[in-house]
Amino acid sequence: MASRGRWKGASGGERPARFGIEDLAKRLPRSIEAVRRFKPAYRTFTIPKPGGGRRTIAAPDDATKEIQDGIRRYVLSGLPAHPCATGFERRHSIVTNALPHVGKPVVLRLDIVDFFGSTPAKKVEAWFRSIGWDAEVASLLTRLVTHAGSLPQGAPTSPRLSNLVNRSLDARLEGLALRHGAAYTRYADDLTFSFGTDKPGQVGQVIWAAKRILEDEGYRLHLRKKLRIRRRRQQQIVTGIVVNEKPNLPRRTRRLLRAVAHRRRTGGRPTMTESEQAGWEALLRMVETQREL
Repeated sequence: MASRGRWKGASGGERPARFGIEDLAKRLPRSIEAVRRFKPAYRTFTIPKPGGGRRTIAAPDDATKEIQDGIRRYVLSGLPAHPCATGFERRHSIVTNALPHVGKPVVLRLDIVDFFGSTPAKKVEAWFRSIGWDAEVASLLTRLVTHAGSLPQGAPTSPRLSNLVNRSLDARLEGLALRHGAAYTRYADDLTFSFGTDKPGQVGQVIWAAKRILEDEGYRLHLRKKLRIRRRRQQQIVTGIVVNEKPNLPRRTRRLLRAVAHRRRTGGRPTMTESEQAGWEALLRMVETQREL
């Protein structure tokens, strides 16, 4: 039996590691040697970003994706992310991410530069150790879920891990928000703060304090192109949802959906496929349901 070693608990003291290679092999399920020998493989390519530029995707091959799906389901599932982390979490959506910011005088949106790529393998390995995996398995799991030294954008494990390993980041940013009477949520790399009052200098203080916290946690903010400050007289949008008075899709989107539905009913040529239309209408119903609660 492999030695399980020791791990640092929340108090910083050394404790016996609770899980070893036998536990991981049973969860996946694979033989111990098969888990140890497995070598992840990826196909790397770029795709255009909606706002310009290119995004690098590292897509795992079928075998790698299969073992990562097993890790996502049997190692990561059920572990708690911070409540303010809403992206990729069960019972959360772009709508629930937007709800805390409805009807606020000021909405501040910030964006993290290369979020997955800036989450290093050493941070992931430290997190696996912190939840009780021994040194061998923490290192092995990290090798199975990271690529080129960080979380790969394209792996099924990366979204959940990006939340789980950043619980401290979210706690610190929530604390910052609370000190300024604000609400805070994070949807992947998209940070939102909304303020109950519009005090002079308050937004600037939060921006620079958030910048320092993120840098301390190993991340950088977009401080020009993707920084948005919106007040009540402007349209306030959070993860695609208008939040000025009540949650809603932008007027332009609602008009487009009505036009598409009309063209489909009258035999015209819609600008969306039926599946695209169904997806947008499901989102609209979700928004309307939340609005009625």
